[in-house]
Amino acid sequence: MFRIILLSACTGMQIYVFWRAASVPFLSRHIPRTYLIGSGVVFWAAFMLSWTLGHGNEGVTSLALETFGTHWMALLFLCSVMLFAVDLLTGFGCLLPRQSPTLRGWALVAGVLLSLFALIQGLRPPVVQSYEVRIHGLPSEMDGRVIVAMSDLHLGSILSERWLAARVSQVREQRPDLVVLLGDIFEGHGQPERKLLPVLHRLSAPLGVWAVRGNHEFHGGLAANVSPMEEAGFQVLRNRWVAVRPGFILAGVDDLTALHRAGKKGDPVAQALAGRPPGATIFLSHTPWYAEKAAQAGVSLMLCGHTHGGQIWPLSYLISQIYPLLEGRYEVSGMPVIVSRGTGTWGPRMRLWRPGEILRITIHPK
Repeated sequence: MFRIILLSACTGMQIYVFWRAASVPFLSRHIPRTYLIGSGVVFWAAFMLSWTLGHGNEGVTSLALETFGTHWMALLFLCSVMLFAVDLLTGFGCLLPRQSPTLRGWALVAGVLLSLFALIQGLRPPVVQSYEVRIHGLPSEMDGRVIVAMSDLHLGSILSERWLAARVSQVREQRPDLVVLLGDIFEGHGQPERKLLPVLHRLSAPLGVWAVRGNHEFHGGLAANVSPMEEAGFQVLRNRWVAVRPGFILAGVDDLTALHRAGKKGDPVAQALAGRPPGATIFLSHTPWYAEKAAQAGVSLMLCGHTHGGQIWPLSYLISQIYPLLEGRYEVSGMPVIVSRGTGTWGPRMRLWRPGEILRITIHPK
């Protein structure tokens, strides 16, 4: 269903962009309408092929198709946003009938320039975002310990071994006491590439490497990507808690959106936190939902991902309506919540305006 909606939306955006482009004076003078329509059909066909033959398959051709399809989708989106802004300002050409076609041309230029900037931003390495957090119940011997968190790596055909090795090096440079991965480690279309697992295995910390599953880990079925995570050396928290040290508890849930779509009953948050001993509890959830419930259950710190911070503006405004905890640090009933905007990217290697990030969290007793 998601794919149908996505492909339908992209088809609509392409029709809108090419329809408006046909009225731009420069294009209408230099490109015959039949050529413009023909090129639109060719690009649409290539985009559809990218999602049928390129997405999730291996090989150079599949990689080229998927790379084209995802970036074409982002280009269409930004051009559509700029064109729609011009249409609103001009009353869809009724208010400024003579100037509107030229303004649409400048809107297309703006969409292309924003796409180029987003591509440059997306290709940049993620930044290390540091936080100092005071949490209740933390044993004094845990004061000053460093947690490094990555979320939404989306490892697959586009983000692969070389990119991952650089991220592992970034994490190791932080000298973490604990490493956590907040879901969507793999893109989830087919089994992860085996060559990625030894690279992931280089992640290490004195208190272990822990992970929860994101929605993309459910794409291949409920158990499809647990084994590769464990092969990579991660200890996976599936609606459970573990005492990493006396008085220092780590709890985690399977992705809440995936469980919701699957119609699973019960309360995974309560299940993950039930029966834990006294002390500080750090709660890992891919999706930033139920923070209030976690705070009421006595959680000391909640770490999440999933939203990508919107990834490409202005999607952030829409996504914030679904996920009010969009990115950064929040306080929910006295409990600190940190939402990562993601280390990798979903789809295109593009971000507008904020870069990807790796979280470095230093904890202190409150």
